[in-house]
Amino acid sequence: MKVLVTGATGFIGNYVVQEIINKGFHVIATSINREKAKRYEWFSKVQYIDHDLNEHHDNYFKFFHEPNILIHLSWEGLPNYKDFFHFERNLFSNYFFLKSMIEHGLENCVVAGTCLEYGMRSGFLHEDMDTKPVTSYGLAKDTLRRFLEQLQYKYKFDLKWLRLFYIYGPGQGSSSILSQLERSLENQKKVFNMSGGEQLRDYLPVRKVAEYIVEVAIQDRITGVINCCSGSPVSIRRLVEDYLKHRKQTIELNVGYYPYSDYEPMAFWGNAVKLKKAVGETE
Repeated sequence: MKVLVTGATGFIGNYVVQEIINKGFHVIATSINREKAKRYEWFSKVQYIDHDLNEHHDNYFKFFHEPNILIHLSWEGLPNYKDFFHFERNLFSNYFFLKSMIEHGLENCVVAGTCLEYGMRSGFLHEDMDTKPVTSYGLAKDTLRRFLEQLQYKYKFDLKWLRLFYIYGPGQGSSSILSQLERSLENQKKVFNMSGGEQLRDYLPVRKVAEYIVEVAIQDRITGVINCCSGSPVSIRRLVEDYLKHRKQTIELNVGYYPYSDYEPMAFWGNAVKLKKAVGETE
């Protein structure tokens, strides 16, 4: 079985590629930067094709050697969630890439969505809820999903739309709170500035997210929108405190230094029932 992974050198893509290799499948990995890809341990174990998905090919399915499964993680411009770039460019470049793959023969399509599609909804979020995105990123992702659902009326393919919640682990972006905390510890700062920390969020380690993505991709029982989440909320402050405890380090937390986000509700987390069914886990 051949699995194509776009965004292979990204935070999540790196772990997904390794997970597929561990499963014994043939991996076709693609990203823009070959030199960056060469730094990963998996580079010599995959069929790597460097390519900018903003470029146009009439038949992407043939260009990427007709994979059985596509895991589409590529998306530019993050974590700037409000930039119009997401729907002025990303939306259409991603749609035409996916459409080309599908119309030429792709039968199993897994795409990374986002919990920001839910917008300012609070509490326990499940896949059947109406989406009301308030950011350009959330709007672009939500619209891409709707475009792909329309393609299903014409083409026969499985669509698994994985709404990713919050992810942490080695290699995550420098703007994430744990990356900032790690830098403060490395620089021996005495104080760590943060928000009030009362926000409730749904976190998963990146290795677990990669496992879930691959397990969802290779099964055919559960399709459609699937929350990729833990199902259990944790406060930002608790996340930071647990991280410090795990690292056996201390630093003064200057809570309330930053304001709360204006595009996320104070408390939300995902319903993981559909995910658990897809990957064969019991509640």
